[in-house]
Amino acid sequence: MTLFKSLSPPSSPVFETERCFVRAPEEADYAVWADLRSRSKAFLQPFEPRWPLDELTRPSFRRRLRRYAQDARDRTGYAFFIFDRQTDDLMGGLTVSNIRYGVSQSCSLGYWMGAPYAGMGYMTEVLPGLFSFLFKDLGLHRIEAACLPANNPSRRLLERAGFVAEGIARGYLKIDGRWQDHRLFAKIASDG
Repeated sequence: MTLFKSLSPPSSPVFETERCFVRAPEEADYAVWADLRSRSKAFLQPFEPRWPLDELTRPSFRRRLRRYAQDARDRTGYAFFIFDRQTDDLMGGLTVSNIRYGVSQSCSLGYWMGAPYAGMGYMTEVLPGLFSFLFKDLGLHRIEAACLPANNPSRRLLERAGFVAEGIARGYLKIDGRWQDHRLFAKIASDG
C-alpha cells in the first residue's frame, strides 16, 4: 500500500511500503548517509561514477542537497532515500533525473542500495510507489533505466519491475573511471 504526503517546497512525495518509507534527503541524514556509503564503497564502486576525494564530506553532502532541491524546484529531478520502517535505518536511494515534458514526458531512473541491504527485495518493494508518483502525479509516459551488462542483480530488478530491455548503448556512462556499455531498459505508463 502506498501513501503519499506533501513536503514543501516544492511538493515532494513521501510514501511507505510494508517494510520501507521513502522521502527526500535532509541535512540531518548526513551522518547515516556517509556511514552507509562508506561501509558500502567496495560494493557500490563497480557500478557508480568514480567518487571524488571529498565524496563523503559534509560540504559535499550539502552541495548534493542543494542540487536535489534545485532539481525539484525546476521539476527536472527528484532524489529519495529509502529507510527501514521499523529501525529508521537508511538503506539506499533513488534518483529521478532528466525529467522531460512536452512530447517526451520521460525521465531516467537511478538507484543504489547499501551493501547490508542488497538482495533483500527492498528496491523491488519501493519501485511501485515511485512509479505511481512518476506516472500518475507527474503525468510522465516513460521511465528509462540502464545497467552494466554484467550486473545481473540490477537486470533482474528491472525485469521484475516491468521494465523491457531495449538494447545496448555503447560507452553510455563513465562508471568506475571508464566509459562503459550499458543495457537500456524502459517502462511506459501503459505497461501496468
